[in-house]
Amino acid sequence: MSSAQRRVLGTLYETVPYGTVVTYGELAHRTGIPARGIGAIMGSNPIPIVVPCHRVVAGDGLGGFSGGSGVESKRRLLTLEGYLPPGLW
Repeated sequence: MSSAQRRVLGTLYETVPYGTVVTYGELAHRTGIPARGIGAIMGSNPIPIVVPCHRVVAGDGLGGFSGGSGVESKRRLLTLEGYLPPGLW
């Protein structure tokens, strides 16, 4: 794992608790990694059970998700955590 991956995943793990989200741009600002790099790192997250990349969203919506059945899985996880109200997906 690269130092950029460690920095981004560590920051996500430490600063975005259950039931909350952060945008790609906010995570980029917190880590100093460009937002496009954040997306690539989320897509290659080797430990999504420990570092929940579904909590990283686009500024104008949910954004993408490479786990499970894609964005549908992201919606379900965010609903389970109480971030999205049931029925809006």
